[in-house]
Amino acid sequence: MSGESISDEELMTLFEAARWAPSSYNGQPWRFVYAKRGTPQWDALFGLMVEFNQVWTKNAAVLVVMVSRNTFEHNETPARTHSFDAGSAWMSLALQGHMNGLVVHGMEGFDYAKADGVLGIPEGYTVEAMCAIGRPGKASDLPSEIAKNEVPSSRKHVKDFVFNGSWRK
Repeated sequence: MSGESISDEELMTLFEAARWAPSSYNGQPWRFVYAKRGTPQWDALFGLMVEFNQVWTKNAAVLVVMVSRNTFEHNETPARTHSFDAGSAWMSLALQGHMNGLVVHGMEGFDYAKADGVLGIPEGYTVEAMCAIGRPGKASDLPSEIAKNEVPSSRKHVKDFVFNGSWRK
């Protein structure tokens, strides 16, 4: 990422896209904790990540921790699809960022238990993932072992994950 900042308006456009994601009973269980680079909150989120992720995120404009509520607000019963619904919101955010010319990169390489405490996540919520958001930078600015991965990743064939009628043996 380039190290350039993004405005609050640009950032809120991404969260607005997430707001409209579908969810069971319209529960909208997702929550986002974010920090912009150069703010006092940045170090707390940056410090959650493994060293490898810190290398490539140091020039991100924003770091985000994505969280979901485990129960429905309307009746406090378990919301079995809270993670799925939060994933829908994350995808909406990521797609909006891409449409806006930003890099939006999700990750799991961080300390989930530490995130609970450092960010004050209440009981009854699950820390799901993190993402880094920023303007595109040059792969040549990355360490060589990371820069070599800056190519489109391969995908599984549809036949490997779609099954007609029952799970393929």
